[in-house]
Amino acid sequence: MVSRLRTGLLSAFPFLAMGCVTLVDLMGGPGIGLLPMMALGPAFAGLIGGMRRTAFVGALAVALSIALSIYNGQFGERRGDATLISVGGVAVAALLATSMRQRREAELASVRSIAEAAQRVLLRPVPRGAGRLRVAVSYTSAVAEARIGGDLYEVVTSPHGVRVIVGDVQGKGLEAVETAAVVLGAFREAAYDEPDLVAVGERLERALDRHLLGEKFVTAVLAEVRQAYPGNAGTEGGDRAVLLNYGHPAPLAIRHDGTVRYAEPPERTLPLGLGLHGTEPPRPHEVPFAPGDQMLFYTDGVTEARDSSNTFYPLDERSHLLKDTDPDAALEAVRQDIEEHVRSPLNDDAAMLLLRYRDCAEPVTAS
Repeated sequence: MVSRLRTGLLSAFPFLAMGCVTLVDLMGGPGIGLLPMMALGPAFAGLIGGMRRTAFVGALAVALSIALSIYNGQFGERRGDATLISVGGVAVAALLATSMRQRREAELASVRSIAEAAQRVLLRPVPRGAGRLRVAVSYTSAVAEARIGGDLYEVVTSPHGVRVIVGDVQGKGLEAVETAAVVLGAFREAAYDEPDLVAVGERLERALDRHLLGEKFVTAVLAEVRQAYPGNAGTEGGDRAVLLNYGHPAPLAIRHDGTVRYAEPPERTLPLGLGLHGTEPPRPHEVPFAPGDQMLFYTDGVTEARDSSNTFYPLDERSHLLKDTDPDAALEAVRQDIEEHVRSPLNDDAAMLLLRYRDCAEPVTAS
């Protein structure tokens, strides 16, 4: 609404400015000396609209300047000629500026198109359902023009259960995107092949050790839910999830009885990419996860979003927003609440992935 109002004002301003100058000049006479301000019309016309509109506004400004110069008896005099040259020069400059702006807009549209294609390849749509699990994803890039960043997520239905990763690459730009691609590629392979999460994590460490230079790293949390998938109905591990945390913010667990807590690991460990330097790897830990429960994975762009008073977003206090029966709508409510909390563009990418364990009464599907 605000954007439309701003666009409308910018669109009308050239005509309002020229109208005011004409009115004042007719009422006050040449002594006021406002005729050179007729250049405001073409000057602002270049901010919005195309070449035809800018050319029309420029031609109108020149025509009004000539008419008023004749009316004031200044046509052919030094003062009148200076005004016409000024207005005409601004009109030509506005045309050039409009041409350059449209060229940049076309280039930006092309970049956005390429970035969106890369986004679809890197962060493929996750399955919306896997057995009794329902999945929803929200991703907001801090770089709106690119619509892509260093946060990552994936859901894989494997013979060992449903496996999930949510992570955050250190740094920004194309280098972060490349690192995210390495992590996701390794996870998609390892999550299906390896028998447990520890082995999956080791595969990710080896992949990043070959790719990363210096002290770059990736924080990530891996999760495995076995009993939720029909093909694993006979396996152990029902009513719980196994987590493996590599220095990432702990997921928010919301039980069916309304209990909310962060699923903190038993001890903090180093992120991926730093674990092959003689340090202890993280240990898997179990958290209750039964029908009716939810688990929200997220990156630090969510919990570190600050308002004008520098207060962090209280994610655990807003867990009631996840009560919507549609998980996508529930996650959208949280995303909108974060934007309302910040009231400005985010300083970091913000990714959220919601796992919802269907109630036993709901039908079991796979997608």
